[in-house]
Amino acid sequence: MALQSTPYEQAGGVPVTSDLASGSQTPEAHPPTGLASTSPTPSRLGTVSTLARDDSLAGERRTVRVQDEIAAFGHQRFTNKELSRLDFLARLLDLAEDTKRPLLEQVKFMAIFAEALDEFFQVRVAGLQDKLVAGVRTRSVDGLRPGEQLAAIRTRVEQLVARQDSIFLDVLVPALADAGIRWSDWTSLDDDDRSYLVDVFEREIYPVLTPLAVDPGHPFPYISNLSLNLLVEVADPATGDQRIARVKVPPVLPRFVVMPDGERFVPLEQVIAAHLDTLFPGMVIGERDTFRVTRNADLALEEDEADDLLVAVEMELRRRRFGSAVRLEVTSAADSTLIERLRAELEVPADGVYTLDAPIDLSGLWAVYGLDRPELHAETWTPMTPPHLATAGNEPTNLFGVLAERDVLVHHPYDSFATSVEAFVAQAADDPRVLGIKQTLYRTSGDSPIVASLINAAEAGKQVAAIVELMARFDEQANIAWARALEEAGVHVVYGLVGLKTHSKTVLVLRREDDGIRRYCHVGTGNYNSRTAATYEDLGLLTSDEDIGADVGDLFNYLTGYSRQSKYREILVAPVTLRERVLELIAHQAEAGPAGRIVLKVNGLTDPEVIDALYAASRAGVPIDLAVRGMCSLRPGVPGLSETIEVRSIVGEFLEHSRIYRFGGSPDDAPHRDSLSAAPPLPLQLYIGSADLMERNLDRRIEVLTPVRDLELQGRLLEILDLVFADDVNAWELRASGSWERLRPVKGVDSQRRLKDLAVERARRRRDVDSRLDG
Repeated sequence: MALQSTPYEQAGGVPVTSDLASGSQTPEAHPPTGLASTSPTPSRLGTVSTLARDDSLAGERRTVRVQDEIAAFGHQRFTNKELSRLDFLARLLDLAEDTKRPLLEQVKFMAIFAEALDEFFQVRVAGLQDKLVAGVRTRSVDGLRPGEQLAAIRTRVEQLVARQDSIFLDVLVPALADAGIRWSDWTSLDDDDRSYLVDVFEREIYPVLTPLAVDPGHPFPYISNLSLNLLVEVADPATGDQRIARVKVPPVLPRFVVMPDGERFVPLEQVIAAHLDTLFPGMVIGERDTFRVTRNADLALEEDEADDLLVAVEMELRRRRFGSAVRLEVTSAADSTLIERLRAELEVPADGVYTLDAPIDLSGLWAVYGLDRPELHAETWTPMTPPHLATAGNEPTNLFGVLAERDVLVHHPYDSFATSVEAFVAQAADDPRVLGIKQTLYRTSGDSPIVASLINAAEAGKQVAAIVELMARFDEQANIAWARALEEAGVHVVYGLVGLKTHSKTVLVLRREDDGIRRYCHVGTGNYNSRTAATYEDLGLLTSDEDIGADVGDLFNYLTGYSRQSKYREILVAPVTLRERVLELIAHQAEAGPAGRIVLKVNGLTDPEVIDALYAASRAGVPIDLAVRGMCSLRPGVPGLSETIEVRSIVGEFLEHSRIYRFGGSPDDAPHRDSLSAAPPLPLQLYIGSADLMERNLDRRIEVLTPVRDLELQGRLLEILDLVFADDVNAWELRASGSWERLRPVKGVDSQRRLKDLAVERARRRRDVDSRLDG
């Protein structure tokens, strides 16, 4: 397959003479090294030590040669991670357009797309613009400078926004109307409808509106991040003076006004626009346009200079409101002169203006998704209690008794979060034998049962420590509130390490037992958040393994104390051991060649060093399967570089969020391979945890991977991976060109549907066993 022209090349990336997919030539920037293709052969007369030394040198030379040959592919061996992120948003739009899905599920994916695009501008585009302003010209790994990336992003976002508008107006609105849910304009309403909205306006909307005029005595008002606004031209009929004014659409009100029949929606800004004469009595109303501003929302915090991190984060949150504007959204009917003045006042870059045909801010569609129309939703899923934690009469399980005997793997939302992880912390809080609880908190829900359990434990006199990550983006305010509530209850609250976000998902329970103090742990892939546990696919290991418990104990001492903990028995910890160990595991498979096996399920794969290591393993013949939900900077299927690598993305009803790392085991479970080595496979090694293969996760965050060694639990993980790579309903495949292609269903394998069925089957088998025992 030839490497197609990419957006980054069109935006002025590094000139390339290679066709990566055909492997015929090499990039101009990286000429071939000319190294010999074979290693020196050691002398037969050498001693054993000399032979070993020569073998070692030969191995080092082979490694250097392979590295040089991979580097010779140049920047084009990577794809741009920002454009890859936008590719993931395009997959969300595919689901919004997929008429085979329940209608309100399509609406949900449109709302998710809108929110994700907002975050992309607030963080990713804002960061690139900061680099541009600062004069940074450093190239990204794929060869683009900040300005070139912004140009490519602009092109791609224009395409996505046009597609969003088309799907909303041409697919969703007609389908919703057929289902009795109508999108109504003020102009299409009859007199009775308008009378109703006049009453709503006077009672609920008008009292909270604040029109702000712009004149010599009233400077242009500050426009807050993501706020929806009306820009209005008004004229005094007596003097002829003209002014512009801004009316903020109150965010405290629903985005869409619901008509009395409960089936029609009118955009709130249209109701306000129809009553501008009430806001500007006696004035002549001219042009009026709807607009929204997106601002830089990334915190610029020097943690090592902050005496009190909590206070510093609070101050930065207040400053966030005044971040520089990076995007201006306007309607297609907007007056160009008025919009140009607005752009100048807001200091939005010239290429930061986006015109929409659909209503601005379709994240408001969550209100439509929340309608009580069961026939338009996906069927309701009720998570199952994991069999080893279930009892015949549904009475509470003695979790510590179970975990003393065996490890338990939980897979959310197929397995219940409430009866596993939440129950684990709740029982620890109530158990008189428990002496202490230590837990990391990255994101949690507003009514978190886990936080309530930690507070109960502290009030009961137990030693409780919580590592609260104040810098969890967009959850900073909530985490500040939880930190204060925990401190007031007597919990030892720590904000992690300077310069490192604490992203690991770990709980440690210290329990006094007859033979001494025993450690019980949970190590997971997802946040301790009961709400997202219902929609995010995640894994967790509940264990009393002595080595894992000791490691997690050392980790918490590292997080709460003052140490340079650098060795762990079992777990892998970033930024201490994880990167090095993952590279070692990949290299070990590469040494085995076709007898090796690598299967990874992650949310992001952008780290250049890891990608090059995977390329080296592929060149050695290792079959490699990668499930990457979002960003992926690796190019699979390139001759001479990544021929044995396949990459797919699963996007379905639940957000794929778990991370599974598999090294070794039989390569025979790779059915797409034409030929495999007859050499015996390497031992199977499986890890789960919080870390993606991205620079930030490996170098700038506290992350944890834990091994899973129980044979039954390994079987569960392999079953999950098998389904992920058999799925042809929710799957996209990445091509060598960097483009994603949705698979056409052949066998109709829906991994998420099958995992639901398996959870039900496990629960049924356990009930059958209990019934026989009772009988």
